[in-house]
Amino acid sequence: MFENRRYIVIGAFCLVGLIYIARLFYIQVLDDSYSLGSSKNSVKRVIEIPYRGQIYDRNGKLIVYNTPVYDLYVTPKQMKVPDTLAFCRMMNITRQEFDSLINLAVTYSPFKPSLFLRQLSKEDFARIQDALVDYRGFEPRMSSMRTYPAHTLANALGYVSEISKKQLEEQATFYYRQGDYVGHNGLEEQYEEVLRGKRGVRFVMQNVRGVVKGSYKNGEFDTIAVAGQNLYTGIDLDVQQYADSLMANKVGSVIAIEPATGEILVSVSAPTYDPNLLSSRFFSKNYVKLLKNPYKPLINRPIMASYRPGSTFKLIQALIGQQQGSLFPNTAYSHAGSPMRCHCHGVRSLSGAVQYSCNPYFYYVFRKMIYFNGNSNTFKASAIGLQQWYDAVKLFGIGQKLGIDLPTELKGNLPSVDYYDKIYNGQYRWKFSNIYSLSIGEGELLISPIKLANVAAIIANRGYYIPPHYAKGIGKVGSGIDATYYEKRQVNIDPKYFGPVIEGMRGAVVHGTVTPLANIADVELCGKTGTSQNAKMGHKYDHSIFIGFAPVNNPKIAIAVFVENAGWGGKAAASVAALVVERYLKRKTEALKLDESVKAQNYMLNVGVIGGKPGLKKKVDSLRKDTTRKSAVKKPLMTNAAPAKPVSRTATAGVNGN
Repeated sequence: MFENRRYIVIGAFCLVGLIYIARLFYIQVLDDSYSLGSSKNSVKRVIEIPYRGQIYDRNGKLIVYNTPVYDLYVTPKQMKVPDTLAFCRMMNITRQEFDSLINLAVTYSPFKPSLFLRQLSKEDFARIQDALVDYRGFEPRMSSMRTYPAHTLANALGYVSEISKKQLEEQATFYYRQGDYVGHNGLEEQYEEVLRGKRGVRFVMQNVRGVVKGSYKNGEFDTIAVAGQNLYTGIDLDVQQYADSLMANKVGSVIAIEPATGEILVSVSAPTYDPNLLSSRFFSKNYVKLLKNPYKPLINRPIMASYRPGSTFKLIQALIGQQQGSLFPNTAYSHAGSPMRCHCHGVRSLSGAVQYSCNPYFYYVFRKMIYFNGNSNTFKASAIGLQQWYDAVKLFGIGQKLGIDLPTELKGNLPSVDYYDKIYNGQYRWKFSNIYSLSIGEGELLISPIKLANVAAIIANRGYYIPPHYAKGIGKVGSGIDATYYEKRQVNIDPKYFGPVIEGMRGAVVHGTVTPLANIADVELCGKTGTSQNAKMGHKYDHSIFIGFAPVNNPKIAIAVFVENAGWGGKAAASVAALVVERYLKRKTEALKLDESVKAQNYMLNVGVIGGKPGLKKKVDSLRKDTTRKSAVKKPLMTNAAPAKPVSRTATAGVNGN
């Protein structure tokens, strides 16, 4: 009996021993997770940041690529700096900057690495690499810096910079860490997820001083970083750079679209800046300088600026009036009884009215449209007619976002019945005499340049548009683009009604409101001039506008040009547009006299005393303070923005029909 109990006890001890041996064998031989855990002091986990995808133009020319650099991270709890002044001299920073950077790192986390200095060149890193061994807690990481060889398209591209604290806190799924780079504004932000790639992880062996001694277990646990996908745009880099040169010393924008596809060919925001300024370790200093620049170069004017469209809006009026049945190609109106003056003379048909931009003609066109509903009540008729007009104009993309592939597009303003009811404090408190300036694109209308370029594309296509977009392909041309950018959006205008309008647009260039030099041989440019009122500065400083397309049949390019403070629409804006269109269609510039004239023009008003008139600079500065954005991303840049109270109609009754 006793012998049996002894064997049972011995067996129990042996069983427990075997269990312990088996467990130890599993932990020490089979399960590598414990090995990694026990090696945490000698094995280091290094995050591999992938290269961002590169950006190309429509012809495969490189717009953005990556340059290898090094970022220096610090872990405050592990930091040991024997000689702070020597360290600062080595890093080319001041003691004050050192203290500030360390305080930021401690605030983030004493135990986690955070960015100390970024984008050290290969030469700078080679200079400090050996010395870093004496300063514990600092570690370099391979990174890359965006480089812009073409020095153009800054506003549309956006920039890459360190992620903000707010963005870190608000990210839906955890991906970014303190010190990571992320795209801001423009295409860099819009296509962040495809450009950023997929990060990898690498485990390395290190000694007690933090010096890397090789890969851990031959990289068995490593994961490879996957580079971001390349982005191919519809931009024509050659034409883009040429348009930049034409807009030197000017404020405004040039936006060109391929009508058949909606691809954006040219996107100029003037004045602009070299995108390389925001792609260096001096980002903060350069950004502050740009932010303080009175010309607001950080604003992407083609999609963020709002202007009154002026006489370019007459094209929409002509199309809607014909579709409604209140206007015919042979309809003629005299100037008699119109509150608007005009620079042209005599009775005009529709094509002639477009060609010579007749204000009284389109006053009567708009009036007939508003009262075409037949209601005898003047106040009610105005409301019904305006609502019908509003619904028709909205189909052209006015007063709403077009849905372009940039994160900062603004709606502009298309006044509705509710809008005027609110302004005039009640229903039927306003009538046609309060809104007639809409007939020539003034009053409360606010439109961005890209919307007017899209109007030109609609006319070029005889009735439809594809939402304008920058991207032509992700990974490869024609792949990965949102299906929205293949959809045709109809404006519900019968194609037959475009004929008289296009005839007038061609006439405007050949012998109408456009300067003769802009009628370039073999281009067949069709266009409409506009002069957007700048009442606070006087008509001498109105904004010059031109929209158009070419050639007449099978159009290849639609364009809108805004030149602020340049006056007559047929000169400054039309000249720029004609040269850009010629360069795109011919691949060269033959109109050398026009080219020379445009490049010599300078419309940068608020520098010094203007025109020899003391005090005008103050007036311009005051105007810009009222009409420009206070920040680069939240509010639209408004030139002659719609006021909060009823507009004085006396300003719109002048000659402003170019």
